[in-house]
Amino acid sequence: MQPDFVEIYDEHVWRVYAFLAYRLESRSDAEDLTQQTFERALRAWASYNPDLSAPGTWLIAIARNLLIDHHRRDRSGQQEPIGPGGVGEEQLPVFEETPDLGLEPALAQALAQLAERERELIALRFGGDLTGPEIAELTGLTLANVQQILSRSLRKLRALLEEPAGPPPPA
Repeated sequence: MQPDFVEIYDEHVWRVYAFLAYRLESRSDAEDLTQQTFERALRAWASYNPDLSAPGTWLIAIARNLLIDHHRRDRSGQQEPIGPGGVGEEQLPVFEETPDLGLEPALAQALAQLAERERELIALRFGGDLTGPEIAELTGLTLANVQQILSRSLRKLRALLEEPAGPPPPA
């Protein structure tokens, strides 16, 4: 029997958002892609088969595909080079503070230093709350590979978080 979509939404909306927040630099982008994930899921709800995957895994797969599309659009040539013949420094956006995605700034900064695959698997595991076998199924990696990448990534993340901060700014 197919579960109720409203219940699935209530149960998984924050997991989907957390997965996207781990992968994006903007709260509004994470919110927009979360909304698009559930819009796409609602349109496809009649064809969802709970025997093939758990609802959370299915939703994270949709979110992951939307994220890939988002990154492709972002690199689609809408960017202009900085410097001579391109965008001048005065045209660049100025951010007063780091965007708040619900992650601690130190964690967001450390995550940004990891490789793309490492960030993706951490986002699937801790943002999307997927298990190792679910991540393996979603990414096409073996379970052993997922576990190894996660273990190494978490060690790197811990080392980055434990690094002493630079010297304090002059007074």
